[in-house]
Amino acid sequence: MNLFIGINTAIFVVVGFISVAEWLFTRNTATANLIKEYISMPAYLPELLYKFWTPLTYMFGHSGFFHFIFNMLWLYWFGQIFEDFLSARQLTFTYLSGGLAGAVLFIAFYNIFPAFSDILPVATLIGASASVMAVVVATATLLPDYSIRLLLFGNVKLKFLVIAFIVIDIIGIAELNAGGSIAHLGGALMGFIFIKQLQNGNDWSKIFAKKKKLKVAATNYGHKVPAGLPDQEVIDSILDKISRSGYDSLSRKEKEELFKASNKE
Repeated sequence: MNLFIGINTAIFVVVGFISVAEWLFTRNTATANLIKEYISMPAYLPELLYKFWTPLTYMFGHSGFFHFIFNMLWLYWFGQIFEDFLSARQLTFTYLSGGLAGAVLFIAFYNIFPAFSDILPVATLIGASASVMAVVVATATLLPDYSIRLLLFGNVKLKFLVIAFIVIDIIGIAELNAGGSIAHLGGALMGFIFIKQLQNGNDWSKIFAKKKKLKVAATNYGHKVPAGLPDQEVIDSILDKISRSGYDSLSRKEKEELFKASNKE
């Protein structure tokens, strides 16, 4: 979480300083705009072929202060909850895969549906929103009854908050920021699928796992087992219990098992 907040912040600050310096001397921000164009992702496929790096870089840039600050706040709030129950490696996968899923859905919509044909050649995507949405939805899928306190609304369960976000983004497809809404939905879908697969015992984030040399430890029964490896079946059952009844339903021992597993990576 902190890594992604740091990267996003560094890029935003550097581009911002360049923009201010350039404006003071030339009264324009051509260089800053060029940097944003360089990292933003086009929907037009022929242009995308020449900017093949942008499905990754677009999720680390922002178009304005409020765009940046709200994304980072949501990533910080939900990233903390996420990492309380899962690992930093799993959050890394969720962020990156959510951003890529948002990019794929954005490109698909703009190239398939006639409504976007007029703006297809100039349509671009920039911002961490799809990645952040993946983290938000993944957290809500894992802990649907977990409540957070919102100004003016009081305590709100994550599942209701996410439903509201998704409804707003679906409606937003017909609005000015259609590309952003579409990308949000792609990230949301990836966050949901990742957690459901994790609860079924399939941890897709293992593609980022470092290969470790297994140490052999003897049990009381004389058998030899790999030491330090978490019991995935136990963790999966705990995650299922959280999904059904919430974190507070866990016993002290189950909370300890989950904490140990989240610190294995």
